[in-house]
Amino acid sequence: MSRTINIALLGYGKMGRLIETMASEHNINVITHFDENNLLEDSPDIRKEIEDVSVFVDFTMPSAVLSNVKTVAALGKNLVIGTTGWQDHLSEVKKIVDDLNIGLVYGSNFSLGINLFYKVSDYAAQLFSAFENYDPYIEESHHKMKKDAPSGTALVLKKLIQKHYPEKDLPVSSTRAGYIPGMHSVNFDSVVDSVHLKHIARSRQGLAEGALLAVKWIHRKKGMYAFKDVLEEIIS
Repeated sequence: MSRTINIALLGYGKMGRLIETMASEHNINVITHFDENNLLEDSPDIRKEIEDVSVFVDFTMPSAVLSNVKTVAALGKNLVIGTTGWQDHLSEVKKIVDDLNIGLVYGSNFSLGINLFYKVSDYAAQLFSAFENYDPYIEESHHKMKKDAPSGTALVLKKLIQKHYPEKDLPVSSTRAGYIPGMHSVNFDSVVDSVHLKHIARSRQGLAEGALLAVKWIHRKKGMYAFKDVLEEIIS
């Protein structure tokens, strides 16, 4: 039987609670959590509280990620970041990871399905780009509480498809309304027909499953990795 991995949660909203609920199924134990009412800091008391923690899991706000990385790295712990919208700090985060020799996995979306969807969309764009009568575009929808728009997932899709259409300004449309769990579509439209590839998230459970998979993968590693690196190792 594999050894139990102890983790701490950064953020205790819907995703944090879901991860806590599902953790035991993966032989993972949530030791504690930190949020706006219980701030993470590098102090003797907190060092004692997290002594047995291997990995922190961050589902907070984009504005909090850089500070969280600095604190977690100073505490000498590994980190999984599921928060989106902070990637303009990517180089700074990598420097912290390298300087303090921790392990970190980040992703715009930890859903296994969406990460396979990336591969399908990339290949489809490669095929359609050979025919100039097809115009590509991306649509995405999320619940009204999601702050970043376009989503981090949509931006990854745009980057994947744009490389096959370097001369085009690829349109991305975003909707924030109601309680939509998440929808992303990659579309290729022509005068004669239209092709639509779509991923619909039915719940947040897929994100939690991916985050817990990342925890098991990174807990004894050093260095900075995208979630796609985790999946590439599993697939290969």
